[in-house]
Amino acid sequence: MRRWILAAAFALSSPVHAEGERAGDFDYYLLSLSWSASWCVAEGDARNDPQCDAGRGITWVVHGLWPQNEDGWPSYCRTAERDPSRSETAAMADVFGGAGPAFYQWKKHGRCSGLSSRAYYAAARAAFDGITLPPVFDALRRDVKLPASVVEEAFLEANPGMVRDQITITCNDGRIQEARICLTKDLEPRRCGEDTRRDCQLQDAVMEAVR
Repeated sequence: MRRWILAAAFALSSPVHAEGERAGDFDYYLLSLSWSASWCVAEGDARNDPQCDAGRGITWVVHGLWPQNEDGWPSYCRTAERDPSRSETAAMADVFGGAGPAFYQWKKHGRCSGLSSRAYYAAARAAFDGITLPPVFDALRRDVKLPASVVEEAFLEANPGMVRDQITITCNDGRIQEARICLTKDLEPRRCGEDTRRDCQLQDAVMEAVR
């Protein structure tokens, strides 16, 4: 795989957000894909989360499908839609990495979509299925250090219709954390807002091995 050059410096300022807004009032979606092994090191192992069990082979999971504004984002919105049932939430475990995260994402972000819980979960699955995950990471059997830009380039190579200002890679504690992809309300790639385009600039970010 060819080498790629890092982009501009990582911005540290935090975007603005609020809580309790009206459901459905947002500009676009942000599909946040978490590198499962990094999440396990940061949080999942301490919880004995089943997502982190050896042999699962999990790579990227949906952290969330987040309604987003050009500047900031809504959360915990007011909605008349009912919460999902346990069976509906459990059915999304393969996408979100577990039923608990699936319900939490509905509660904090899904309610802001203006959709029913069933439709929001369907949109999250469709958004996830609409992205080709870079196969180069599937066989990562040992921890590696790499420029974060390599992960972005791998996504761009796997998704030819996507361009740089539609995706950002984040890091946490020196590790590759997430790939965040901006989508229209019709789940097509689109330019990210300024507060979202903040790529990790590490040249030696750790990418944890697939478990």
